[in-house]
Amino acid sequence: MKRLLAGLTQGLTENGMIEGRDYLLETRFAVDYERFPALARELQQAKVRIIVPLTIAAVRAAQQLSPPIPVVMAAINDPVGTGLIASLSHPGGVTTGTATLNQDVTPKLMEFLGALVPRAATLAVLYNPANPSNVNFFLPSLRRESGARGISLIELAFKSAADLGSTLPTLVAARHPDALLLVADSFLYDQADHIAALALAQRLPMLTSAAEIAHGGALLTYGLSVSELFRRSAYYVKRILDGANPADLPVEQPTRIRLVVNLKTAKALGMDVPGELLARADEVIE
Repeated sequence: MKRLLAGLTQGLTENGMIEGRDYLLETRFAVDYERFPALARELQQAKVRIIVPLTIAAVRAAQQLSPPIPVVMAAINDPVGTGLIASLSHPGGVTTGTATLNQDVTPKLMEFLGALVPRAATLAVLYNPANPSNVNFFLPSLRRESGARGISLIELAFKSAADLGSTLPTLVAARHPDALLLVADSFLYDQADHIAALALAQRLPMLTSAAEIAHGGALLTYGLSVSELFRRSAYYVKRILDGANPADLPVEQPTRIRLVVNLKTAKALGMDVPGELLARADEVIE
């Protein structure tokens, strides 16, 4: 979470806003998604002028406040498909902000798995069962992609970091997956460095869609910079504070998709990364 908040505060600074002079940042965090409505009400009682939610459930909780408070989404998966906004160009209501392209890039990770592990037969997929985009879109999409490639999925619902420390070794010993795919989710991204370390300890190559996680030990990432989307969200905060109507501000998606390969992780796993894949990479971590 520190990484994401750092992106937001950097963006606020770049938009000429200084903490303590131009804004105060009230933060609320919950693992239990059922707490989001209560946390949204807390922020309302604190008289915040804008809410910047990090998950689909948090956006919905903020949207239900009455009287309404402007909502600036920060790196939200498929906000149109999940019903958070009417469209990217005309979001409507009190909501705007930034959206990911994870619904497009996540299935693409299967292609990279084929390049890294040509004989892959089993893929473990770690997802957040409380995140509707994980359950309703990403898992069905990955099932289709894996089925077309003859790869079996092991769907692993994330419960806690402590639980994963015991369940992942058990899973590897019993099912022998060829790789681990981390599905896009703010909470999972917050735990990503820890998850990458656990995967490396089990000699399990990890793939995901957030570019930053390659620096935390993932073997390959293909997708967006989540921190950059948080940074861009600050633009919306500034516009709304200056009087703009959220409904008039189109929701932005990333314009740059990056392929990052971590050769340090590949070496630790005893894997060779194909030269063609390295040539395609936007960044190679030596």
